[in-house]
Amino acid sequence: MTRDTRICFVGDSFVNGTGDETFLGWTGRLCTVAGVPVTGYNLGIRRDTTRDILLRWERECVPRLSGPFDGRLVFSGGVNDAAIEGGRVRVDSEESGANMQKILRAARSYRVLVVGPPPVSDEEWNARIRVVAALIARAADAQGVPYIDLFTPLVADEDYRNELLTGDGAHPGSAGYAKMARIIGLSPQWWFSSGPPDT
Repeated sequence: MTRDTRICFVGDSFVNGTGDETFLGWTGRLCTVAGVPVTGYNLGIRRDTTRDILLRWERECVPRLSGPFDGRLVFSGGVNDAAIEGGRVRVDSEESGANMQKILRAARSYRVLVVGPPPVSDEEWNARIRVVAALIARAADAQGVPYIDLFTPLVADEDYRNELLTGDGAHPGSAGYAKMARIIGLSPQWWFSSGPPDT
């Protein structure tokens, strides 16, 4: 009997797949081509920061991964940390990195992966996201956890930018999420090698 692989995808609206008319996002696309039996739990919440993820991930994930399963965790966040609200950034970038350190330290009993935040259409916001992404990548490296960068390959991608501008400026449509899934699926850090989704 094949052992069931269960993956909790924990994060923000980009994990949720907000804006994707197919409702698959990048998480659903990767699960469909995993090549092994996978139960994927989408635990993305709109507007969540790394601070929010830190506070909720254990109570949401532990019940889903308890048992004789191949339990894994994917964390992704940071865009909302860098957003301006009430005239100030929602979460200081240094705290973003520290939050991810705490998350990954507590999650050591699982196989864990971190997916970095993607860009948006606003360049000033992107400058802040770039800093947050670097600090999250550093936190992952410090904990020996694989990190997949979405910001660098997407920030200069004109098709992706057009997807953002067609939408709300932050979230792409299905083609944009397919790009995210391809980047993650082709990374040597991703767990399954059946190939990235085409759509």
